[in-house]
Amino acid sequence: QVRLAESGGGLVQTGGSLRLSCAASGTIFSLLTMGWYRQGPGKQRELVARISNSGVTNYADSVKGRFTISRDNAKNTVDLQMNSLKPEDTAVYFCVSLTTNFWGQGTQVTVAS
Repeated sequence: QVRLAESGGGLVQTGGSLRLSCAASGTIFSLLTMGWYRQGPGKQRELVARISNSGVTNYADSVKGRFTISRDNAKNTVDLQMNSLKPEDTAVYFCVSLTTNFWGQGTQVTVAS
């Protein structure tokens, strides 16, 4: 079973940056495709970024050029660097093992206008 713990959420002004981090345990992390989902108020859950076990990345159109996903297999972590944040980025962000469909508890990101 995969255990995922997110950190790094918070309140930021429009145009600011935040870095989310997810620590994984209980599995062979390097084999997993990982992703970050988000769910904003009144919105459907959205996959914003994913990274394969070989490091191939994909992004939602809404965050391309602003968000960067990365992983460190030695530390069993996957990060999401978020720049040029907008109010519409406000959401709960979830770290997810896409390979096994295990989810973290989520961390709140609020972007003030």
